[in-house]
Amino acid sequence: MQELLEWMEYIEDSRQQSKVRHTLKDILVIVLFATLANADDWVEMALFAEDYQDYLRKYIELKNGPPSHDTLRRVMGMVSPEILQQLYGKWQERLNRNEGELLKKIICIDGKTMRSNKRNGEKPGHIVSAWSKEDGYCLGQKAVGEKSNEITAIPELLEKIQVKGQIVTIDAMGTQTAIAEKIRNKRADYVLSLKANQGTLYEDVREYFEDPEFQKEIKERGIYKKTQEKAHGQIETREYYQTEKIKWLSQKKAWKGLKSIIMERKTLEKEGKRLIEYRYFISSLKEEIETVSRAVRGHWSIESMHWHLDVTFREDANTTIDKMAAQNLNIIRKWSLSILKTAEVSRHKLSMRKKRYVIGLRPIKHLEEVLES
Repeated sequence: MQELLEWMEYIEDSRQQSKVRHTLKDILVIVLFATLANADDWVEMALFAEDYQDYLRKYIELKNGPPSHDTLRRVMGMVSPEILQQLYGKWQERLNRNEGELLKKIICIDGKTMRSNKRNGEKPGHIVSAWSKEDGYCLGQKAVGEKSNEITAIPELLEKIQVKGQIVTIDAMGTQTAIAEKIRNKRADYVLSLKANQGTLYEDVREYFEDPEFQKEIKERGIYKKTQEKAHGQIETREYYQTEKIKWLSQKKAWKGLKSIIMERKTLEKEGKRLIEYRYFISSLKEEIETVSRAVRGHWSIESMHWHLDVTFREDANTTIDKMAAQNLNIIRKWSLSILKTAEVSRHKLSMRKKRYVIGLRPIKHLEEVLES
């Protein structure tokens, strides 16, 4: 906790200091603590600060009393998202400083639109994030005008984060030769999804794996994995096939470092009905079916993070118009999600949303436990 407060002291405050009534540190602590304690908008955060100002004074000054909701919103619109992301990163580095590097980490890249962040004819903000599956935190993010801008945003995001030695996963929109080259130049590996928008590449890979003889050969060579899970009244079976035998692939030279292609066959069985889905990927990884299957399956973690932003933190219902303030709130929510992931606030096993609810019931008791854990 003390380290966090000390780091906040060094964040540059661009405001005219003679007119400052509330320090930047005060604002950031209030927003982070209130978000953990189940506050979703500026009014709720201001009410939290007002009700728990005596407790907050253990950590911050509040020389002029608790700030209004307008002040919270306005100041959070002045903070550089890059600086706030660095602060969040420092926190995560502290948590991970003694961890070993036994496995290549899965770095998932994907975008999410903040649907209520718009006014009149404006488009809502869209944020591309790099999410570490193993650490459960966001390494970096890039705000763009709309989803179609992800293609240009991903190389810029990759430039800002450390991915050396790790595996980057991206959905089909980001499956571009320039992005694959960028990942390899950063000395990382990639597993990139294919869809029909990739034209002949998708069709060639799909047709290859459709051949039963090739599937049989892959199984016999041991480059195959099968998993089965039972949940929500259904059985989910996943089969993974990988091969390095791709000399026949006409587009191979266009993709830097391309070494293998992959198929995932997912079968869902429920109430006597069966649904089969296929997904296809290209990768710079050699025939390592355990690693490849972990990367393919692991991409769900960023989708799960986006789901939590909407369900646990109600992001899509937040009507913050200021793009900078909305982006900073997005970082605070991801930071809170990282904290809640390992937090124990009850003897019961709770969802993230219910953890926030419990913290909100007794913040003085639970906030310190959560932040020191």
